[in-house]
Amino acid sequence: MASTVLVVTALEDVTADRVVAALNEREVPVVRVDPADIGPALTFGFRLDAERPAWSGWLRTASREVETGQVAAVYYRRPTPYGARFMHLPRQQRDFAAAEARHGLGGVLNALSGARYVNHPAVVARAESKPAQLRRFARLGLRIPPTLITNDRKDAEEFASAYGPVVCKTFRGLPAGDDGRTGAIWTQRVDPENFDETLTVTAHLFQAEIPKTGDVRVTVVGRRVFAQQVAAPDGALDWRRGDWGALVHAPITVPPSVEAALHSYLASFGLVFGCFDFALTGDGDDPEHWTAIECNPNGQWGWLPDAEDITEAFAGLLTVERKGRS
Repeated sequence: MASTVLVVTALEDVTADRVVAALNEREVPVVRVDPADIGPALTFGFRLDAERPAWSGWLRTASREVETGQVAAVYYRRPTPYGARFMHLPRQQRDFAAAEARHGLGGVLNALSGARYVNHPAVVARAESKPAQLRRFARLGLRIPPTLITNDRKDAEEFASAYGPVVCKTFRGLPAGDDGRTGAIWTQRVDPENFDETLTVTAHLFQAEIPKTGDVRVTVVGRRVFAQQVAAPDGALDWRRGDWGALVHAPITVPPSVEAALHSYLASFGLVFGCFDFALTGDGDDPEHWTAIECNPNGQWGWLPDAEDITEAFAGLLTVERKGRS
């Protein structure tokens, strides 16, 4: 009976370390792999034919070996980009080798019949779209901030006039620079007087600033829900901006109607896990005071006070018997 959990992530991943440790305590077989290690430290052989319409074969790391038929679940975390393996090559060769590895090795790892994915990378990619998230929140009856996506100065000025004060957010984090490091631009207030024609250069996300009394991070793992109210000591507009070790947390109960909407949200995307951010505008017992901001389908949670409980929820979700091949 297949029971191995394949953990797909980079070497340094504290969040994955927690889940691997919990699986080890349960005596669940675990194979950890970073696809960007492809080469002598990561070899494989996969086969498919008309009589066996499911990928079979093996995957071997420096310390483990697993057959595809043994994999019951895949915990897809944050693997190193494939391109990092080939940085020593000229650009054309590097891009070609990375694409071949991504479509070959990655293609099979993302198509293991009967395995449970937490979460499948293709689903994560689709669910990371902020426009799609906001539309889904609204369709499920959750409150959202009035939002404008534009590259037009006049449109932005009219929106700010109607809904000000206004904040600006990015759709994605900063890509890696020449030094290989990524970054982030935090949510910030904007002054409409600074709008000019440079807005036409790219798309911008503007929202009405929510007069919040607090922030809430809700982590949903399968059917289990963990919620913490989060406060930054300096009252920062975006609590992610400062020292996470200085944040103040307090458990909070999610209203039943909001919780039901979160489960529906995940199901609609095909997700089994997500980290939701909300702005509170009053009493946490009233669902009308919960404004949905975003959902990270591969979010961080290891820093939360209830991380041990979340870890156990992940271990339980990944400890499954493999479904029959299809």
